[in-house]
Amino acid sequence: MSMMKIGIRLHDTALGTLPERLSFARTQGFCCAHTALSKVISSFDMSAAPELLTDDFASEIKNDFCQSGMDCAVLGCYLNLADPVAERREKTQQIYMAHLRFAAMIGAGVVGTETYANPESVFSTPAPVSEEAYQLFVDSLRPVIRCAEETDTVLAVEPVYSHIISTPERAERMLNDINSDHIQIILDTVNLISPEMAGREEDVIDDAVNRFGERIRVLHMKDYQPSNGKIVSMACGLGQMRYKKLLSFGMKNGLPMTLEDTKPENAEQARRYLEGIGQDL
Repeated sequence: MSMMKIGIRLHDTALGTLPERLSFARTQGFCCAHTALSKVISSFDMSAAPELLTDDFASEIKNDFCQSGMDCAVLGCYLNLADPVAERREKTQQIYMAHLRFAAMIGAGVVGTETYANPESVFSTPAPVSEEAYQLFVDSLRPVIRCAEETDTVLAVEPVYSHIISTPERAERMLNDINSDHIQIILDTVNLISPEMAGREEDVIDDAVNRFGERIRVLHMKDYQPSNGKIVSMACGLGQMRYKKLLSFGMKNGLPMTLEDTKPENAEQARRYLEGIGQDL
């Protein structure tokens, strides 16, 4: 098995500039980062992304990562591609394309996204089971994936049980419908655990790996507890999540595993917790 590549969301580190946050992450023993520019650079306005993501800015960001010895595993772009308003949806597509071009310039592993639907999206059935929502999302995704193909980059979709791409089955369908190597998957197991699935995380992992294991490019790592009919997520080691199967898959495939829902004071503890499990695999 290869060594563990454990990273962190930069916006979960101690406050600071991007170079400072990268330094904090490196000091805490992380080797890669999930980077959402609007959450780590206060002056970065996501709506102006196409104009802001310049060659000069890319050189600056790439240099920051090189200086820190960190890799950018994920460049986050978590906007709604299934927006019911066409004008807004087209603007969102442009922001995604700008992120893909930027990812190529800074050497980011993937551009990461989810598939939530705006509260005002009126579908005849709830988004996680709506055929209308699914088709709108996939149609909106196609020009973005064409851009990924042109720039030789990857858009990685993160399924979430309450979103449009809500199950491993639906994610597999999306991959088949788009039919491009430039769309891949971020597997966040906890995000696929509905309240009814609590305690069955290994079934979720098996289903995902069986359906599209070779298409998983990044693992998001967090823990969970069911509470009052909901799933509450938290840092690794603080809940009931069983990690052996997930860690074994991630290590075997050399995948970056980025922590979520940590705080600066427990991030290192969460990393050590996973490494402790990994040593026994």
